[in-house]
Amino acid sequence: MKILVIDDHALVREGLHQVLKGLDENVSVLQAGTCEQAFALAENHVDIDLVLLDYHLPDMTGLQALDVFGKKHPELPIVMLSGSANVQIMRQVLQSGASGFVTKSSLSDELLHAVRLVLNGDVYSPSELGSDFGALSFDGANAKPPLTQRQELVLRELLDGRSNREIGSSLNVSEETVKTHVASILRYFDVQNRTQAVVAAARCGYRPTSAA
Repeated sequence: MKILVIDDHALVREGLHQVLKGLDENVSVLQAGTCEQAFALAENHVDIDLVLLDYHLPDMTGLQALDVFGKKHPELPIVMLSGSANVQIMRQVLQSGASGFVTKSSLSDELLHAVRLVLNGDVYSPSELGSDFGALSFDGANAKPPLTQRQELVLRELLDGRSNREIGSSLNVSEETVKTHVASILRYFDVQNRTQAVVAAARCGYRPTSAA
């Protein structure tokens, strides 16, 4: 497992590294103090499983960085970290494509819970938001031509909660090919991450193979 931590405070990054060992003692943690460094690491490490992104960074805001990651690495789940518990910011971050939002005042167990949830393909919504996140809408997919047969196969694997590696093995294609199909699926539903794609697909009538 490989996680990219982006925060401009070295002590915070080191602290997060120690907390993330609670997932797996051998977890690999990449560290970046700026978005520029983070984007370079993401280009050089295509096997990153998740990003922890600070909301306040020296070279751009977390929202701006989230947008860049969404365009360059749409398959990569992002959990936003912030010292603020502002509900409006939380909602904006999740609506912008983040897979989770955790305040820095949270206990380490909450962060680990959020990370595990996101790694399993779900969205972690702070308790302050209640059920508001479920109200996000994804419109316009029904007006488009159908997905290709291969894209539908990949989508059904996503609905089953499988990782890119597992999908590649199941469909006998490379992980890079899977990423290409996932990116096409995200564009199709006009969403920014695989979790939102699953929600949008379910609303359009797609079901996991286990429920077919």
